[in-house]
Amino acid sequence: MSAKFIIKKDKSGQYRFNLKAGNGEIIATSESYTSKAGCKNGIESVKKNAPVAEIVDESDD
Repeated sequence: MSAKFIIKKDKSGQYRFNLKAGNGEIIATSESYTSKAGCKNGIESVKKNAPVAEIVDESDD
């Protein structure tokens, strides 16, 4: 199974998405969106920008 974006509506009526890995584990959760269209735009932004996103390590180790 490959990764997939899952759109859900929360208790307050806002839309969110989870990105699930191929093994079913949630590896990312979005902010809330007032519309499903906004949520889908958020997914498209992740799909577009993630491959070129910089890694910033702010850990102490």
